[in-house]
Parts: sequence; structure tokens; C-alpha cells
Amino acid sequence: MKSLEELKKIREEAIKNVEMRNTDKDVRVVVGMATCGISAGARPVLSAFVEEVAKRNLNNVQVVQTGCIGMCTYEPIVEVYAPDKEKVTYIHVDPEKAKKIVAEHLVNGIVIKEYTIGTAK
Repeated sequence: MKSLEELKKIREEAIKNVEMRNTDKDVRVVVGMATCGISAGARPVLSAFVEEVAKRNLNNVQVVQTGCIGMCTYEPIVEVYAPDKEKVTYIHVDPEKAKKIVAEHLVNGIVIKEYTIGTAK
């Protein structure tokens, strides 16, 4: 860190990240971050969701992490909760799939069925 401006920029980013975890949001994206999820690649998936949601200014979306979801063989697992809708469970998520989930599901309301637990390959 070389300047006060740089420190202010870091502070603003930290505030945005904390705001994204606000529990008053309409839509909640939950990324499984237990050991099984992390070893399967959940950390970059979480980062991709955080970056995409911030980039698109989706102020109604909360991105959080959780422990083991209980289906280790399907990790990385991401669950999307929206009011008055069924929970959607995405499996074998990678950063590219995460970006597509944000674009299609979170922005346009279209579930990507081929990524879900019943139909993913």
C-alpha cells in the first residue's frame, strides 16, 4: 500500500463485500465451502459469484458460504434461494458456469437445468 487513495479503494471494496452478505436481500446464493467443496474448486466459484454480482450491481442478491451440503460427490455445489420459488441446486459448478448462472438465473430468472442436480452431467 503506497497511498491513502489505495487504502480508500481497499476500504470501498471491503464495504461492498460486506454489503453483499446482508441478510435482507431477496435472493441468496449459497456456495458449499467445506473441505470437500474447497478441494473440488469452490473457492474460485465463490469468487466468480461475488465478482459477477458486484459487476452487474445486483443489489438484491446475497452471496454467502456454508459448510458441507451433504453431497460431496457433486461439489462444488451452489444453491439459489429466491422468494416464493423452489430452491435450485447447481452441481459441479466452475467459475464459467457461475458466470452463466448469474447471467441467466439471477438476472433473467431462467434456471439452467443442465447444471442442476437432476440433469447435470
